[in-house]
Amino acid sequence: MKLLQALFFPPEQPGGVSSMVPYMQERFSSSRWEMEIFWLPKRLRNKGREEVVFDTFDWTLYKDSEIVQKYIQTYRDYLWWVRMRVKKPYELIHAHHPIAGLALKQLFPDTPLIQTIHSSYERELILNGKIQENGPEHQFLVSLYHELEQKSDRLITVSQSFAEYMSSYVDHPDHIHVIPNGFDEKRFKPIPHENEIAQLVTVCRLVPAKGLDILLKACAELKSRGYDYVLHIIGDGPYRKELEELARQLGVYNETIFYGYTLHPEEFIPFFDIFVLPSRAESFGSVFAEAALSCLALIGSDVGGIPEQIDDGVNGLLVPVEDYIALSEALEKVISDPSYRYELSRSAWEKAKSEYSLTHVVNLLKKMYLEFDTSMRDVK
Repeated sequence: MKLLQALFFPPEQPGGVSSMVPYMQERFSSSRWEMEIFWLPKRLRNKGREEVVFDTFDWTLYKDSEIVQKYIQTYRDYLWWVRMRVKKPYELIHAHHPIAGLALKQLFPDTPLIQTIHSSYERELILNGKIQENGPEHQFLVSLYHELEQKSDRLITVSQSFAEYMSSYVDHPDHIHVIPNGFDEKRFKPIPHENEIAQLVTVCRLVPAKGLDILLKACAELKSRGYDYVLHIIGDGPYRKELEELARQLGVYNETIFYGYTLHPEEFIPFFDIFVLPSRAESFGSVFAEAALSCLALIGSDVGGIPEQIDDGVNGLLVPVEDYIALSEALEKVISDPSYRYELSRSAWEKAKSEYSLTHVVNLLKKMYLEFDTSMRDVK
């Protein structure tokens, strides 16, 4: 089967898709499978010129928004790049971004399209203060779910929570499939180590939606109770200066290390002890699965797809959104009791190994792909 994996961002970008799709290629390197990856180069901008028309809604109702105009121009650019680069036919397209799926379906209408929606751009923009809830940008972005439903032969998302979120925007919510992201067991694996002082780590884009202000307040509370720790913040973003200033104001700057963007954090995440991320929204939370495969204890907020990964008190701890006191108490539990921390981390590793390993997810995807090729249904 000739299969195209269509991304939006280049594969070296951080995030769940980039942690999965490029590493799937070797699992499809056989005479029975041929898989290629396609994406829009970062430098390519303002090339597309053609008119954009959607079947299920009129996007021009929102044309006065700069965000909508930018989205539409990016869609035009993707169409332009596909026309330039994709020449040979494929038997199946699996897209991992709405722009990728809609553009490829427009140009290859007879090729089956599987569309995975990995996250909610509109919720991120709302939480980060970029758009207003129910404003024109919000209405435009949620309208895309219905368009994708109409254009896709199979619609997938990465958590049951996000499938429920999408259900109000589509005609047939019961047709949405849930397949989580998968992570290469060769890259994310435990490494035996001992730290005299508890090492906390978080990996994310530095934006308000990730709740790092709540984490810093929780760490200040920990410090006031006399607990020693080091907090490692891996990632960059527009909120970094505000977070650094907040760390100074709270008196935890000396205990906090801001790394900035790091291409391969999996190379040293296994040497930490506790992964913590109090997100305000999370469709799946790929970093939790990555940290679990590295055998870290997990602490996250009880929101979105995170509770589907963390069974509170069994393989990690869940805390209410925005509650820095509850977060500090959860951190205190795992810092003060190394044996409990180990039990949590071991359970997290076992669950991630069974449900979020790349081997497991690739097997789920292969089974789905074969439904679109009757000649290969007996292939394992």
